[in-house]
Amino acid sequence: MEQNFQEIAKELMKGAYDLHTHTEPSAFNRALDDFELVLEAEKYGMAGVMIKSHYEPTQSRANLVNKRLNSNTKAFGGTVLNWPNGGLNPFAVENALKNGAIIVWMPTRDSKNCLRYGDMPGDFFKRPGITVFDENKNLIKEVYEIFEIVKKYGAYLATGHLSPEESIKLCEEGRKNGVNMILTHPEWPRTVVNGETQKYLASLGVLIEKNWLNVAENSISIEEMAKNIRMAGIENTYLATDRGQNGFKHPAEEMLNFIVALLEQGFTKDEIKTMIQTVPSYIANKVKR
Repeated sequence: MEQNFQEIAKELMKGAYDLHTHTEPSAFNRALDDFELVLEAEKYGMAGVMIKSHYEPTQSRANLVNKRLNSNTKAFGGTVLNWPNGGLNPFAVENALKNGAIIVWMPTRDSKNCLRYGDMPGDFFKRPGITVFDENKNLIKEVYEIFEIVKKYGAYLATGHLSPEESIKLCEEGRKNGVNMILTHPEWPRTVVNGETQKYLASLGVLIEKNWLNVAENSISIEEMAKNIRMAGIENTYLATDRGQNGFKHPAEEMLNFIVALLEQGFTKDEIKTMIQTVPSYIANKVKR
């Protein structure tokens, strides 16, 4: 049966997306570069992969990879609003989206919430934490400026490493303003959002990202991950790996492992196809929800 699941997973990989990977060049220790990421994904017939960097925009890198490789597997780029990009900087957002980025992430490593837990591996400078809240826990004006820019380009705004409270408020306000929103890895220990809240946000039209890394690092069991997926709804969920760290399996192989694990949990081929092809294609093609 395991072999059968492997064969089914390989078939499902054809046309799949992984919209959360980490590659070189990077200030952090990565296992493969942008070109290798695409070439490995191409072997499985994947449709696309996201090059994500915490500290620099990646859409120009993606454009270069696509030009040089001319592969059927497309590289995508985005930008993360950490300090090297100016923090909550509308100008960085406009520049990234003008150049073809499809996702803008709120602060990750440099968010006030993330730094509350201490540095992540590889962090190399001291900095104040970034929050989207003012002293009354209302969203600051720069967030609304970012909403308008993301909306103008039809792109997606993701919660990054914000606190659960910030993420919920951001998603609610974003959807009220007609912005495409993503709740990022709600099973990661620093950004945990419970299943009921994921269901609520999905009902607003928020897409829910599920990362294999959180299962692989034992932050959540595959059984609990499966339960949360069911609660949020297959049609509101997409799978990603968050892989590319040095010393671990590469993203394409890990996506295969994610699919096998969900098949073992009773998900059907059509359900998995929805989560690795249909839903992420909304993001890749910037479809308004």
